[in-house]
Amino acid sequence: MPTNRKFTERNMEYQIIKTSQVDALWELQKLYKAEIGESEPENQDKLRLQKAIAENKIVFYGAFNEYDLLGCCSITIGFSTFDYMPSGVFEDFYIVPEYRHKGIARQLVQFAYRESGVSSLVVGCADCDVKMYQSLGFSISLGNLLCLDDLSHSIEKD
Repeated sequence: MPTNRKFTERNMEYQIIKTSQVDALWELQKLYKAEIGESEPENQDKLRLQKAIAENKIVFYGAFNEYDLLGCCSITIGFSTFDYMPSGVFEDFYIVPEYRHKGIARQLVQFAYRESGVSSLVVGCADCDVKMYQSLGFSISLGNLLCLDDLSHSIEKD
């Protein structure tokens, strides 16, 4: 949890979140789930997350004010035959509420995009979040994003 240190943009540092920082990331994950009304994730979820990070299946980026993690996002890298370059899916975006509207979100998105090395970055979001993502630079509409649910009941979790 963030401390009560005074926020200044000069104190902000954007970096890739390492496996050694999973505890701080996990606290943000729990805050996000609570904010959107979902159940708190379980310890086994944390272990799967840590494993995915360690295996480079997902890369998390963080906004730190000195030692406190104030925001995060992730990019899962794939490959696009649109331009035959790496592409990314942007997810897990969260800024601690008292640090919102201070420019952290925009800086975090720009940092993650640059560091990821992807040529394109897409985000799927709820209708209520479209304007926020547009303000962060996600302005090209690609139509509809759908999720396959047929197999979700038969996929075993590690």
